[in-house]
Order: sequence, then structure tokens, then C-alpha cells
Amino acid sequence: MERNIIHMILHFLVPFMVAKIAWKENWLRPFLIMVLTMAVDLDHLLADPIFDPNRCGLGFHPLHSWPAIAVYFALLFSPRFRIPALGLLIHMFLDGTDCLWMLWM
Repeated sequence: MERNIIHMILHFLVPFMVAKIAWKENWLRPFLIMVLTMAVDLDHLLADPIFDPNRCGLGFHPLHSWPAIAVYFALLFSPRFRIPALGLLIHMFLDGTDCLWMLWM
């Protein structure tokens, strides 16, 4: 249970820290855009069960697939999509660390 709570806090805390560091005075808009990328988790609704604390989402959910992650990485090179791409990659990184956590425990 604590792992899930920490995981969710990090989905807000890491984008906040990145926005504060990268955009200093104008951090709010990038932060909100990156937090909105958490909508990528809507693909969990396609899974059965919808939530499984012991399932690694990377490679399982369509928007968490390796091809999708490659698209998010490619979008980093587009100024127009850089902030959402960064938010999506942060999200995938955090989900990946959660997958590693499951392997260790």
C-alpha cells in the first residue's frame, strides 16, 4: 500500500521539480501539462483487472508499450510537443522504477 502511495506522489513531485528547475519563473504551465499527461493511465481501463498492484504496466498497457515510449521520445525533438513528451517519459520512467521495485521485493 505504501509503495502505491509513494508512486502516486512521485507522479506529481517529479514533474513539479523538473518544471521548477527547467522553467524557473514560468514553471506552472509546464507542470500542469506534465501532470495532465497522467491521462495516459486511461489505458488501464482496457485491462482486466483494471488495477493490479503486482503487474508491470510497461509493455502491458497500449499507451505504456515500447513503441508508444519510442514515439514519446521522438516527440521530445518537436518544440511544440516537448513538454507533454517529457511528462510522458517521466511517467514511463516512474512506472518502470515501480516495475523494478516489484522485481526486488
